Amino acid sequence: MADPRLLAALLADAVAGSRTIAVGSNSPIPAAAALLAQRRRPETTISILGSSRHNPFPDGGRELFDFAAQGRLDAFFLGGGQIDGAGNVNLLQAGGIRFPGSYGSAYLMPLVPNIVLFREEHSRRVLVPRVEFISAAGRPRRLVTGRAVFGGGEDGFVLLSAHPGETEESIRAATGFAFATAPGFGPSPTPPPEELAWLRGPIADELAQPYPRFAQILRGSHA
Repeated sequence: MADPRLLAALLADAVAGSRTIAVGSNSPIPAAAALLAQRRRPETTISILGSSRHNPFPDGGRELFDFAAQGRLDAFFLGGGQIDGAGNVNLLQAGGIRFPGSYGSAYLMPLVPNIVLFREEHSRRVLVPRVEFISAAGRPRRLVTGRAVFGGGEDGFVLLSAHPGETEESIRAATGFAFATAPGFGPSPTPPPEELAWLRGPIADELAQPYPRFAQILRGSHA
């Protein structure tokens, strides 16, 4: 399992100044990272779809979409069955495999200034030269995987850092699209150890309703 502490630390610059952060459905690790970001900056408002405790929009997606259209949503976490080098996301199907569906991703991508893509699996099956179907197109601020962190740019993704055990060469071998390497490329930041207690305690409790199995993993966990 990817470490939510690492995701939160890596995204510190991407959400810096963001007062409002939303997490899409089926995203337990980004949800944990959003809760960590809120603990670092308590004034941050977060919305976790499917959570009865952390969703300020009782009318669901319609209110979230309206909130984003007003320019009030600063950052949004989004996953994808396929992601290509242009930042396009496929949430429908590929190779006969059905994905969860697009929901409001196509609507939110151009509206939210800090789009952060997250996918734990980092392989040529997921990170492809071109997605089979474009569910959402935009300019993501970051792409974070279980192996590395990329920044989004005008000419495609730029490799910013690699997680422990990974190198630029191993990332290229596992990635289906071309990318540049940042001049300051290096290892991903080390997660703050004190945040492990937050994950195993209050954050696991807060995620127990939308993600009960994930909360159990956190409580006993190697996160």
